[in-house]
Amino acid sequence: MAAMSQQVHGKTAIITGAGSGLNFALAKTLLGKGCNVVLADLTLRPEAQQFVSSHKESSKSQGRAVFKKTDVTSWKQLDELFDTAEKEFGTVDIVVAGAGVFEPDFSSFWVPPGTGKSRDAPDGDRYAQIDINVVHPIRVTQLAITRALNSERSPKTVLIVSSTNGQQASFSTPVYSATKHAINGFVRSLAKLEPEYGIRVAAVAPGIMRTPMYLENPDKLASIDMQRDSWLEPGQVAEVMLGLIERNAIGSRIGDYDADKQTIPITGGTILEVAGGEIRAVAPYNDPGPTGPGALASNIGTLEGEIKGTLKKGWGIP
Repeated sequence: MAAMSQQVHGKTAIITGAGSGLNFALAKTLLGKGCNVVLADLTLRPEAQQFVSSHKESSKSQGRAVFKKTDVTSWKQLDELFDTAEKEFGTVDIVVAGAGVFEPDFSSFWVPPGTGKSRDAPDGDRYAQIDINVVHPIRVTQLAITRALNSERSPKTVLIVSSTNGQQASFSTPVYSATKHAINGFVRSLAKLEPEYGIRVAAVAPGIMRTPMYLENPDKLASIDMQRDSWLEPGQVAEVMLGLIERNAIGSRIGDYDADKQTIPITGGTILEVAGGEIRAVAPYNDPGPTGPGALASNIGTLEGEIKGTLKKGWGIP
């Protein structure tokens, strides 16, 4: 079976974490191309609420939007999310596991369970950040494959949001980095699903992006040098994600669709890193790592210094 891209017009997508940021930008992109979208999140920001309200009816050029309140750490709610999509639209063609958190104080390695702002219980046997960033995409992919194998329509696409942190080590965000390394390994491991079953599993790995994950987190924002670091806009990354669905190759510059410059092949297992306007495929072996403006935060040492200042006798004791 050849590479299995698909056009999104007339199709149906599920997007987790679609209440804001990158995943909301992707929802808008898909709806604008005639794809129906089920937006899954705990809540919708006002802009997203308004957008969903204005897309309750489909047209020849626009898809229809449905919001499903979803806690991605609940497997029951993830299953209900697919049920909602099938009830509303009949089938699911595209699944995007986009919900994620960026080493938040409520589930951070540097704020151990039972201390500070951590919501992870000392006797809880789990980290919320890992449930959100790793367990949820794995379970969503299982559910997507189950539906795909019972569907008469193909191909199908599963996209997962990784990060440049999946290609590097970060002292300040060790659990987040671990989750993104895990996602990269998971996506690559499912490469054979495309040629053998028509199910493409791929990932996008953005660098510094202008989303609430940075903008509403003063500690993370302080790691950005506004003069040196290059911001990605969510819509730019959403276009690359669209390419992962609709194309079998893509160029190395965002927005460059010259046929002669589509030099990066897209297949199952592909991980596209996006930073500073550039796109590159992350190699499974001997990858050089993220480089250039916007790939890494220039002032990350400031955040590391603050963390090291907390490491003293009594750290980690509730």
